[in-house]
Amino acid sequence: MAIDFKTYQEQALLTDQVPRSSEDEALKALIVPMLGLAGETGQLLSEYKKHLRDGEAHRLFMDRVGEELGDLLWYIANVASKFDLDLGQIAQQNLDKVHARFAPASSKAPKLDSGFPDTERFPRQMTVRLAEESRSGERPKVRMSVDGEEIGCLLGDNSYDPDGYRFHDVFHLAYAAILGWSPNLRAFLKRKRKSHPLFDEVEDGGRARIIEEGVSALAFDYARVHSFLEGIREVDYGLLRTIQSMTSHLEVGQATAADWERAILEGFAVWRQVLANKGGEIFVDLNARAIRYLGAP
Repeated sequence: MAIDFKTYQEQALLTDQVPRSSEDEALKALIVPMLGLAGETGQLLSEYKKHLRDGEAHRLFMDRVGEELGDLLWYIANVASKFDLDLGQIAQQNLDKVHARFAPASSKAPKLDSGFPDTERFPRQMTVRLAEESRSGERPKVRMSVDGEEIGCLLGDNSYDPDGYRFHDVFHLAYAAILGWSPNLRAFLKRKRKSHPLFDEVEDGGRARIIEEGVSALAFDYARVHSFLEGIREVDYGLLRTIQSMTSHLEVGQATAADWERAILEGFAVWRQVLANKGGEIFVDLNARAIRYLGAP
């Protein structure tokens, strides 16, 4: 017979041998179940070691695994009770977290600027050209144009060592394509939502633009020490949580960790191609939530 978490937690607490009876006993009451978690984890690993060694001869393997998992669950419930936490809520919050982290991103394109005049909305499709310019005695810089119209200004690496950050507008394009969000690209395209003054100030203003640049720089620094994400399929969850925290008060706050991971990985996939070819054309499709490299200049 199955049992719900609430009932299990209540029943498990009745068998607690180290109750939190006083302030003096509080530390002991907490440390015992925590040590129990470590001990039972070791027991579980030990049973698996026996299974690897003995194979089918370890006939009680599944029973032992079930028993050790049960002991782990008891200690988890006990720690939750000692901290006045609800195990059922913890389970639900964990499901929400892992779903947002690993569930496939929706193919439906977010339209954060829907309801605004066409002149204040992102184009749903764009062909972007990044061209590297190098003058004698100067380091290379990059110029961007969208559908044939030059936007923004010349960008350099802003680093002592040339590292390709001059092409970082690719990341703004990726955020726009995958997340429907990029206050910097919106400013470049002169698509700020001025018909709604508060939106213009908060979502499209200077602070939001600085945050986006901060996200780009943070992701770039992470990528630098991870082969610029070449061959990498997952981004560190700590980085994704930091980015979500930085952007939580903005409209893009609805984006999941999986959404951000996709935007970062696909952005760097295009960035690596652009860097290798010293520029090129990029197709940005907000309807399909896609960004792809079209070819060298």
